[in-house]
Amino acid sequence: MPTNVSPEYKKAEVEYRQAREPRERLECLQEMLRTIPKHKGTENLQADIKTRIKQLRDELSGPKKGAHRVGPVQVIRAEGAAQVSLIGAPNVGKSSLHDRLTGSGAGIGVYPFTTHLPQPGMMPFEDIQFQLIDLPPVSPDFMDSWYINALQPADAAMLVVDPAEPDCVEQVQVIFERLAERRVSLLPSWPGVVVQDDSAGPALVNNATNGTMTESDEFIADPFRNDLPTLMLANKADLGGADEVAVLQELLGTDFPAMAVSAKTGEGLEQLGPFLANALEIVRVYTRIPGKRADLDKPFTVRRGGTVRDVARLVHKDIASSLKFARLWGGGQFAGQQVSAEHLVCDGDIIELHSNS
Repeated sequence: MPTNVSPEYKKAEVEYRQAREPRERLECLQEMLRTIPKHKGTENLQADIKTRIKQLRDELSGPKKGAHRVGPVQVIRAEGAAQVSLIGAPNVGKSSLHDRLTGSGAGIGVYPFTTHLPQPGMMPFEDIQFQLIDLPPVSPDFMDSWYINALQPADAAMLVVDPAEPDCVEQVQVIFERLAERRVSLLPSWPGVVVQDDSAGPALVNNATNGTMTESDEFIADPFRNDLPTLMLANKADLGGADEVAVLQELLGTDFPAMAVSAKTGEGLEQLGPFLANALEIVRVYTRIPGKRADLDKPFTVRRGGTVRDVARLVHKDIASSLKFARLWGGGQFAGQQVSAEHLVCDGDIIELHSNS
């Protein structure tokens, strides 16, 4: 919509897209509402912002004393290096994959709709963890009303399909349509991946455009549109049908990065950790206290382009706000080099944070 967008609004929108914590998202929404141009052209967006503010306030306040709660919380707080949602039609094996990858013990059955609520679990890869969320299946007749909200914290999606299923194409098209109705798109583009047409698989590239605003300053983009980088997982590879993935993508008109896997045998699942780490451009940073050894067991994770201040914010927001400088081991010219809060960190860096307090 044409309007004069203030820098304050654009900044709040970018921060909203990047926020992972409900309270951070609420603060960004409140700032968006405060700074959005007030005229007829933004009335619908203002109403949408107010609705989401109310939803987040309800989520943060929890159940009221003596009040009836409509059901359990369906938005899972993001943890680990990234949150990845498993999306698929009934009986494609999402829950089996989730259980195999995370040991979640998710309900598995031969009948449809075994999964009724978001099921979180952590998939380890080297010294980091990816949070996988098993979501209920999507069908022509049913998609939970809270489904889209559950996707909001997700950094990416895995579209689980069974190419041997006769109705596979129709099932996936239904998923696309139901999500599109609620402004969610599954996209083949990942920050660190360029899709290739050959059989070599997705190639990893450096893309430094994460989190930037690409829309014209004369327009307000839809801040609640959710574009999820998506990996297609062709499950049940042990039963054959792995060669049908290319045919499936051709029929769908898609070019997702794709892998043939098996929840039953574990075939292909070893590829997931390396893919996600590279495709999401995960950067591991280790911290140390002055005079002590670095903690090399539990890194803090940011994305490529992250700064020392971003890491400090993960340690504690008070440290980030009072951060003066850091000493760096790994990516500096010499061990213990002093760097500013805006210094870009690299995978494997060790930093020592120094604040004014």
